Amino acid sequence: MTVVRTAAAGLALLLAAACTAPTPPRAQAGTPAGTVCAPPSGVPEAETATTIDVIEQAYFCILGTYYSGATLDARSLLTAGFVALTQELNRNGRDVPEATMPALTSDRKADWAAFENAYRKTTDQVPGLRDKLAVVTLEAIVAALGDNHARWAHQPERPLDYYDGDGYDLGLEANVSASQVNDNPGVALPPLFVTGVLGGAAQAAGLRPGDIIESINGSAPFIDGKSGPAIAALYPEYPDARPVRLRLLRQATGRRWSVTLKPGLYQRDLAALQVVRSKLLEDDIAYVRLAGFAPDSANRVLKAISRLRTGRTLTGVVLDLRGNGGGSPVEATRLVSAFGHGKVTAYQCTVDAKCQAMSTDDTVELLHLPLVVLTDRSCASACEHFSSAIKDLRLGRLVGTRTAGVISGPAQTYLLANNTLLSLPARHHLGPNREVIDRIGVPPDHYVPLTPKDAAAGRDPALAKALTLLHA
Repeated sequence: MTVVRTAAAGLALLLAAACTAPTPPRAQAGTPAGTVCAPPSGVPEAETATTIDVIEQAYFCILGTYYSGATLDARSLLTAGFVALTQELNRNGRDVPEATMPALTSDRKADWAAFENAYRKTTDQVPGLRDKLAVVTLEAIVAALGDNHARWAHQPERPLDYYDGDGYDLGLEANVSASQVNDNPGVALPPLFVTGVLGGAAQAAGLRPGDIIESINGSAPFIDGKSGPAIAALYPEYPDARPVRLRLLRQATGRRWSVTLKPGLYQRDLAALQVVRSKLLEDDIAYVRLAGFAPDSANRVLKAISRLRTGRTLTGVVLDLRGNGGGSPVEATRLVSAFGHGKVTAYQCTVDAKCQAMSTDDTVELLHLPLVVLTDRSCASACEHFSSAIKDLRLGRLVGTRTAGVISGPAQTYLLANNTLLSLPARHHLGPNREVIDRIGVPPDHYVPLTPKDAAAGRDPALAKALTLLHA
């Protein structure tokens, strides 16, 4: 994970209820029940090497706990893993006769045994690549699920001089976020431009919001109107220190120039890292920006509104969820409950369509205030849970752009034998109208995108629209 890119960076992996552990894999059949695939009981110890036994553990964990684990074709996972294995051999200028995909029969245990035998024969021939081959194999198996909430997470590395609140990257934000690059690249629209300068190399080079990025390391950011792989270079993670060369255009002056930015550690604005920020607008509008649905965030939002309400009459609330990466579905439901009671905010469904309703917490006091919610393509997971509930239940209006479409379902995290974490959804999310939001997103009631000229001038057209709606 990126080292402190936003205050909500870790929120997308907050967990739902624990799932039942699957039958232990063959190699660990003698271990006590529950130890093969169980939630962590505390902070994991130091990460150790990924091995074939760890891959086996993850494979059977997926089959036993994942949303569709009981019905999916496990051969697709093993095939994806072996494809990644052979591709990594090729990238390293190596190949071995034993690297042949075994025949699979759909018997999950027998297929694993055949896969393991071929894997061991292959990796034994290239001992210097064994660790890397294990990593890419397991990454490919998890990626084969095609699920934006299924993740295999390593313990993050941090620079030696890291301090709580520091950032490590190029020091800029763009209209195509890191989450879009990783989870939903097809939704990005050209042009690519700077939306914020956080510090570091971008600040030192004099970049400004609104600067258009015409090329990244010599490659166009968009190809035939679709975002390309070059954009990923804008979001390096430690210890990646490769310089990134940008070709820029500043529309206001017509200036074109190139600059090389090197990833590094820099001090972030601590105020910008707060989960909840609030202020009064036009003397009667409560503006609250929520960076993520962290524990107790709903109460913190409501306390902020209460303080702004003291001694005055409010006429509405603007809740800014742009850049909100998600978090706890419980917190999302509690916040919805301040605007409506007796409602279903979402459904969590099993693979056989048995759904559990998530209802408002009617102990939360109603605010009785009009609501406008600001959304964008970085509003994901629990942020989309909240946004879809507000829209479907007609509790407020959404302004901005469509949300990310990254809400497959709440994930439970499991500890693997090498002290890494495997997160898997046991249920899939549907909106209050039982609509699919994952990979689609929630459309705004009023489409108000940010343009490079808006960013350069410091204008916020979505916020301006929200204020107009509340004063109408």
